[in-house]
Amino acid sequence: MKVAVVGVTGLVGTRMREVLEERHFPVSEFLPVASERSIGKMVPFCGKEYAVMSADDAIAARPDLAIFSAGAAASRELAPRFAEVGCRVVDNSSCWRQDPTKKLVVPEINADVLTADDYIIANPNCSTIQMVVAIAPLHRKYVIKRIVVSTYQAVTGSGIRAVRQMESERAGAQWGEYEAFYNYPIDRNVIPHIDSFLENGYTKEEMKMVNETHKILGDNSIGVSPTTARVPVIGGHSESINLEFSKDFTLEEIWDIWRHTPGVTVQDDPSKNIYPMPLYALGKDDVFVGRLRRDPSVQYGINFWCVSDNIRKGAATNAVQIAEALLAKNLLPR
Repeated sequence: MKVAVVGVTGLVGTRMREVLEERHFPVSEFLPVASERSIGKMVPFCGKEYAVMSADDAIAARPDLAIFSAGAAASRELAPRFAEVGCRVVDNSSCWRQDPTKKLVVPEINADVLTADDYIIANPNCSTIQMVVAIAPLHRKYVIKRIVVSTYQAVTGSGIRAVRQMESERAGAQWGEYEAFYNYPIDRNVIPHIDSFLENGYTKEEMKMVNETHKILGDNSIGVSPTTARVPVIGGHSESINLEFSKDFTLEEIWDIWRHTPGVTVQDDPSKNIYPMPLYALGKDDVFVGRLRRDPSVQYGINFWCVSDNIRKGAATNAVQIAEALLAKNLLPR
């Protein structure tokens, strides 16, 4: 199978290469693609070095699969061109997520929606992915009425420039002495602002969590109230999630559901100070849940804490899992 990774030199693109290797995805020809300034740069894959090529050259090679992490503008321009030559595209940007003609997929939840007609498939936002992996099996049993979610998102979610800003600040650089990605210092700070603000007072990141949750779960009746913030953590997003159900439950039932849910790991023993933390989620593909307790303010409610590696399950791994789902459905050559 000819596989292109578009945006191969970025944080997510680098991890996509690693995940393809780790999961032994059947790549017979690897096509690394990046912007013009990176053409000719060598990148490793499966023990070999490959020269980065242009998108035009990759399209001419007619790949079977292209996994994109190059931003919405590049995806809007290039994804249809790859699709026109018979290539299936899994796109990590926000470009296609709310397009009603494109599927938005978290394989543990809705891989069944993929069909032979799907040539551009959207990978959800990182903070949405980890939340819906944890709540989808609960929604199936108890029917979620309302979600209140606050996110604590790592700087890697903003890319390499944000990481460099925090590293500069931790090295003692003063504001104005380095190239800043954020409007304010991030080290020793929390910035309640991810993406641009909209007229309703929410940010695009917050509205992604509303709209994507509805689309993935196939239920627009769920109330979703999000607040997203950037915290001085290198990698791993954390979320405080409150759910209100339509039906009664026991905590034991919820723990049992999570323990039998693929991609979810329960870390919940307050007596031993066991709970999910981003430092220990790095490099792993699961969604970690803990701090489960009843919400005493409503009849059928819970609170819990949810953590996942935003570059892996929140981006690269989910994209590769979509490709694996396409392969399982014989929608890619073996």
